[in-house]
Amino acid sequence: MSEVLTAPLVVEFPFTRSLGPVQSAFLTGLREGTVLGVRAGDGRIVVPPTEYDPVTAEETRELVEVAPAGTVTTWAWNPAPRRGQPLATPFAWVLVRLDGADTALLHALDAPGPDAVRTGMRVRIRWAAERTGAITDIACFEPHDQPPDEGQPAAHDGHFAAPVTGITTPARLDYTYAPGRAQSRYLQALGGRKTIGERCPSCRKVYVPPRGACPTCGVATDTQVEVGPRGTVTTFCIVNIKARNVDIEVPYVYAHIALDGADLALHARIGGIPYDQVRMGLRVEPVWTEDGRYPDHYRPTGEPDADYDSYKELI
Repeated sequence: MSEVLTAPLVVEFPFTRSLGPVQSAFLTGLREGTVLGVRAGDGRIVVPPTEYDPVTAEETRELVEVAPAGTVTTWAWNPAPRRGQPLATPFAWVLVRLDGADTALLHALDAPGPDAVRTGMRVRIRWAAERTGAITDIACFEPHDQPPDEGQPAAHDGHFAAPVTGITTPARLDYTYAPGRAQSRYLQALGGRKTIGERCPSCRKVYVPPRGACPTCGVATDTQVEVGPRGTVTTFCIVNIKARNVDIEVPYVYAHIALDGADLALHARIGGIPYDQVRMGLRVEPVWTEDGRYPDHYRPTGEPDADYDSYKELI
């Protein structure tokens, strides 16, 4: 049995959003060292503030200032902080109900160990040294021995100089991908500059890349079939927007290619021909880089175009 491959993968992109009046006031307030909540229809003070009442869904606009200290309502110890988390040393995730608030705020608590954390303990905000108008302006919480502030939260108009109107948050997912036995065999064959598919024992179709099961019949596919290397462009698109970290000049063409002997088209870049000369039915072959484990792109073979009837079922 062939080795099942694994590889670390990262999906990362910047998430940008505009802020309404409530979120803008909250984040700008953090920049100024002020924590704002919003009064819901039933009188509760919601922190962090929501733009709509969590019970009635009515818009919320009545902002109030709450204290920077509060009480831990529940917690969980994090012994191994990950990249991008608030602290680099072990810490507790805590829900903190700030004095004057009726809901809890999730953040990190800097504590020497889990024995130093308990539900009901008093904590306060440790502000970041440099604040920009983001939740990270709260560096973390730290233990605090003062009793709760029994005063009522003060109304706040939410007005600050140079308000924060939008945020960009990096979203990142790190994971290990295992393609399974069928695609592991496919990838290993590409390392030898061969392309293999798998044949369905029921409908006899050959799928490339193989999935381990026929998507039509639902039965296992375990018979390997070498296909290509040449194939036919069944359809294509012209890419006009340059992607980050992709060293390909635009415009270029990405196409579905039905390799000879395959019953499913795979997708790849077309090169060696002006983008505006790529067409359905174009016969192509793979181009490998010296140390590449898969084709860099496909180029025209010089053969006559394939007849439409030969690939119409694969578009």
